[in-house]
Amino acid sequence: MKISEQLCEKIEEKIATGELSPGSALDEATLSEQYGVSRTPVREAMIQLAAQGLIEIRPRHGAVVTSIGPARLIEMFEVMGELESLCGRLAARRMKDSERAELVAAHEACEKARAEQDSDTYFYCNERFHAAIYTGSHNIFLSEQALQLHRRLRPYRRLQLRVRNRMGTSFKEHQVIVDTILAGDAEATALALREHVVVQGERFGDLLASLADLNQTAEA
Repeated sequence: MKISEQLCEKIEEKIATGELSPGSALDEATLSEQYGVSRTPVREAMIQLAAQGLIEIRPRHGAVVTSIGPARLIEMFEVMGELESLCGRLAARRMKDSERAELVAAHEACEKARAEQDSDTYFYCNERFHAAIYTGSHNIFLSEQALQLHRRLRPYRRLQLRVRNRMGTSFKEHQVIVDTILAGDAEATALALREHVVVQGERFGDLLASLADLNQTAEA
């Protein structure tokens, strides 16, 4: 893996965990010194992050972590819901036995993290769970589109898991998804995934409250 790709992953992770919150400035010189590399791979990494929509590069003003407004966030989760719904519909029909086994393994890993109330580990197990569904759709283009938007929403999906009882609810929703996929019920899987991903009502209010808390912590 190229140095720029490694840097891209490290910065993306800081964004996903909230260490770099929306609106945070990214300085080439600071990042170069922090990671002990020249400015060239830093610049290349920032171009990759900008292409993913995770940061914005502003001429003469440097780069900042993308800040998404509430209305835009709702729209993105709506699209994510539809993409995952379609992935699930196809996966229920097309998954191989080995892919179903991977889905179940990811689900069991989520269960362990939930039992231990470890939201960070649950987050990574959750990514593995959804990636198994993308792969199981056997539609490479669809998988690429779903993964791209999934990455852009990583910071916000992670924040959701820190809301009280969300891990437990998420796991129950996963159980329905696993059951319908194993049963080969494409329509039920599509519905379950759409409802699992789209944030609305109280869930969206909780997400915004968590985001506001994160921003206040960053400003303190």
